[in-house]
Amino acid sequence: MKALDELTFDNRFARLGDAFSTSVLPEPIADPRLVVSSAAAMALLDLDPAQAELPVFAEIFSGHKLWATADPRAMVYSGHQFGSYNPRLGDGRGLLLGEVYNDAGEHWDLHLKGAGQTPYSRMGDGRAVLRSSIREFLASEALHALGIPTSRALSVIGSSTPVWREKQERAAMVLRLAPSHIRFGSFEYFFYTKQPDELKALGEHVLAMHYPECLEHAEPYLAMFRQIVERNAELIAKWQAYGFCHGVMNTDNMSILGITFDFGPFAFLDDFDQNFICNHSDHDGRYSFSNQVPIGQWNLSALAQALTPFISVEALREALGLFLPLYQAHYLDLMRRRLGLTSAEDADATLIERLLKLMQTGGVDYTLFFRRLGDESAPVACSRLRDDFIDIQGFDAWAGDYQARIAREDNGSELERQTRMHAVNPLYILRNYLAQKAIDAAENGDYEEVRRLHSVLTKPFEAQPGMESYAERPPEWGKHLEISCSS
Repeated sequence: MKALDELTFDNRFARLGDAFSTSVLPEPIADPRLVVSSAAAMALLDLDPAQAELPVFAEIFSGHKLWATADPRAMVYSGHQFGSYNPRLGDGRGLLLGEVYNDAGEHWDLHLKGAGQTPYSRMGDGRAVLRSSIREFLASEALHALGIPTSRALSVIGSSTPVWREKQERAAMVLRLAPSHIRFGSFEYFFYTKQPDELKALGEHVLAMHYPECLEHAEPYLAMFRQIVERNAELIAKWQAYGFCHGVMNTDNMSILGITFDFGPFAFLDDFDQNFICNHSDHDGRYSFSNQVPIGQWNLSALAQALTPFISVEALREALGLFLPLYQAHYLDLMRRRLGLTSAEDADATLIERLLKLMQTGGVDYTLFFRRLGDESAPVACSRLRDDFIDIQGFDAWAGDYQARIAREDNGSELERQTRMHAVNPLYILRNYLAQKAIDAAENGDYEEVRRLHSVLTKPFEAQPGMESYAERPPEWGKHLEISCSS
């Protein structure tokens, strides 16, 4: 394990030059203090977790100190925001400090959010608040624990620096990790500003650094785009299967790697609701839970437009046509596993759709239903769960068909089925009210709750003694929290 001063930097993106990013130093925040850190994320850099407790850790990740070999850059990009094209966005409050490679040869971007103003701040102060920093940290690590591709979060550093949003808050910085912070909007920027040489340089960089296997194909850009389509189909299938709502699926928030990226007003479903809108600024529901699939395809088409200098329109359309079938295949596979099924039948999609309609009507807790379905034998579990539904007759009919479907499986004992289900159905998820309780405590200087919640969420599938309260249905007030883009 390494100390902080032993990290090795190789700033590949910075070497692309000033057309792609601007050199900016972070602006320190006052009285830095560690709020929470992730030992698992630190391990990606071969860092000793004990380093987080040292004063220098908070000093580095609050902008007070910097490695000599780091090269902080604010990245430029554009993007479609709520369907409208914004020609120039960029890192308005974040900085790519540099790229670290670990002993396994992996490169990780160190990206500091809340690092102060940049040329892309657009009249903003460049700061992040403690509230949003904690939410991003918890979401990143919770999604990873669920097996959903995501950027990672190393730490949150709090401060006494005042920041004004709807009210006065305190500034914080979150350090996130990803193999790349290039996004769909990065390609859009160079395409729409008619910079073909820079667009090509960006494409060659992404191919060489992140899709090297595509260089073996006759059409490398097309091979890369197909992989991006495939990765996003699988990613969004996992979002839908586990009830995750991103909230702001603008093209500048879509990673070129197909990972969950740029957390804002996200939420996990409490009661199942296909039409749930987690961002109270999304007045038209563009990014509602049910719209995430078509919006994912829409965003891929926006990326495809930016790649037309390298790929024919016909080939791009053909690749885009893969998205929905791939999504459906991944989603069905995940939902079968959540129901304890190991084989495939044609009627499975209908069985799943019927269940979700019943859950929608009855306001059934999405996470706890699947967990409790695997707690006992199918007949006993269904008998216990039926009172959660308004349409009990409809649920009884579904339960009979589900039990008959289970009986047709040749997949071991009932206990083995329950074990399989518990391995894919979490007991703990990041509910908004749990995050809010941790934030409230942290804003009063008590960081124990955010650290405890983080610890619970790192093992979402395991029952943890003494942590039963984290697996309860939320109180009514917890179901109606309004989350905005304000950070």
